[in-house]
This record gives sequence, structure tokens and C-alpha cells, in this order.
Amino acid sequence: MGPRIIGGKDSAARKTPAGLTPEPVVRHVVVGEDGDGQRLDNYLVKVLKGVPKAHVYRIIRSGEVRVNKSRAAADTRLALGDTVRVPPVRTSAAAESAPSAPAREFPTLFEDEFLIALNKPAGVAVHGGSGVSFGVIEQLRRARPQAKFLELVHRLDKETSGLLLVAKKRSALTDLQDQFRSRETGKTYSALVIGGWSAQHKVIDVPLHRFLTSEGERRVRTVGEDAEEGRRSITLVKLVRRYADFSLLDVTIKTGRTHQIRVHLAHEGHPIVGDEKYGDFALNKALARGDAAPGARFDRMFLHARRLRFTHPASKTVMELEAPLPAECLAFLKALA
Repeated sequence: MGPRIIGGKDSAARKTPAGLTPEPVVRHVVVGEDGDGQRLDNYLVKVLKGVPKAHVYRIIRSGEVRVNKSRAAADTRLALGDTVRVPPVRTSAAAESAPSAPAREFPTLFEDEFLIALNKPAGVAVHGGSGVSFGVIEQLRRARPQAKFLELVHRLDKETSGLLLVAKKRSALTDLQDQFRSRETGKTYSALVIGGWSAQHKVIDVPLHRFLTSEGERRVRTVGEDAEEGRRSITLVKLVRRYADFSLLDVTIKTGRTHQIRVHLAHEGHPIVGDEKYGDFALNKALARGDAAPGARFDRMFLHARRLRFTHPASKTVMELEAPLPAECLAFLKALA
């Protein structure tokens, strides 16, 4: 069930020149199942297709956006049935008529009537927004038009491959998201980092702060323990194998901060191979050309969500799923060995 538009004298469309949408008017949108539990800013990005994210934040800060007639912050969590006042915002007709997501199925590790566990490829966003027209969830919905409910349980960075859960029922979504919020799930990643990681270095406990660059890009940095903007972040690291110039790690996160693994490992002086945001950019380019490791080319980020443990939302059985390393990762490790 998607959002509903509540009509009224302020929501009638007006004629406007070709190439633009009708003159913008106030809309009152009732949150449907696809918006239940979503942040207000992310919800508006979907509703206001083609509107820059910076402008979405501006109308939220100004108080023009209301949730149930009250002012709301960007991180306000919406609930099924909430009414969101969306102020007049003009978008281009071209943006609104952009092609829809192509139908696509993804490698499936587990599926029943409650959930799907996918093995997401690297380079595919989990959802549209922030300059991305569509992602896994939009393509999956297009491939399964008969599905009444498909929602992401959690997120993976676009550059990260591996296990991704999709709920097929609202009850499953709520249960699994509660597990993720309360840290009752176990997530382990495979990461190949630059340099020799010490087997004795097992815990990274460094606060992180999320911010937006001047271009509006989301970034994260480490901060001191006394910094007010810092959020405590804990990453557990186990050395799996050391190569001549690289180390393969098993990484488990005890807190789920944005870009946590990437920033923590870079902070320790061992950035992830292929990380375009926090990595060694010169080495990444050399690896992509095949100049850095004899007989090996690698042009993606080596971070893979390989294992996930959770309690099934219906049967309450403890499940532990594994996603094998992608072929390109295995080939690169073989070349390094």
C-alpha cells in the first residue's frame, strides 16, 4: 500500500507551460506501508522525485513540512497513517517522467513467505535516491508485480556486496528491524585492507560523526571521545590471512553506524582495498589498471557482507546465512597468493 493524497481546495492542479509540472500546490500525503518506519527526509526524497536533497532539507528546516500538523525534524520516523504536509515544490516534467526501474531478480540465499535473503552485487544501490534513480528494492518490486509487500529490512552501501534482507510481510519487517535496532543480529563482513594487520589488534572503539560535505555528500569521520557530536562505535576485527601487502579480515560490527567499517579501518591506517571515499586513491587506480599486484586487476571495494545471524520473525528459529565471496574477490585473492 503506497501513500494516498488527500484532496482539497489547495490540492487542485493548475495549468502551466510545457516542460514543467503543473503549478505546485500543497499536498497532504497519507503514509502507506512503504513509508512506515522511514525517516522523513528519505520519504520526501521519494515523494518529491527530481527535487535536490538539499532543497528537501531546506523545506523541513523551514517548518513548511508538517507531520500530523506538527513540525518535524529530518530524522523523524513516520508511521502508517501519518499525514505529511508537503509544501509547493516545482519539479521538471522530465524528472517525473524518468524511466522506471527495470525488472531484476537477484541471487537468493533463502526465501519463504516472510522474507528474502539476497546476495547483493557490488555497485548496485539498495534503493533509489541521492542521485540514484533506482536500486535493488525498486527492481525487485518491478520483477514481482504480484507481491503485495516488499521492503528493505536494513541497508548496505552501494559499493558493498553480500547479504541483504527484504521483508515480504509487515510483521516480518517490524520484527527484524527491532532485532537490528537492539543489536540482536550478528553481521560479519570480509574486508581486504592495505598493509599487515596485527593479529593482536581485535577491537576498534572510536566515536564517529556523520556530516554532509559542501556538495551535500554524506561522509563520516572519527572524533575524540569527548566530542559532543561523536557516537560510540565498536568494530571487532579478526585476521584471517596476511598477504605480502594486504590483509584479509573478518569484521563484526557491534554498532551500526554509517560507513563504520570503512572509516574505522582507514583510521587504523589500513583502508579497504578499492574504497573510493576513505581509501588509498592512487593504489585503487593502480589496482584497477592491474599495475599494483602481478597478474591481478581489481576495480571494486573489497567489502562483503558474508554472514548474518538473526531470529526468524515467525518460527523464532535462529538462522545463520552465508554469502560466498564474489568471483572477482576470489580471483584477486588467488592472484595475491
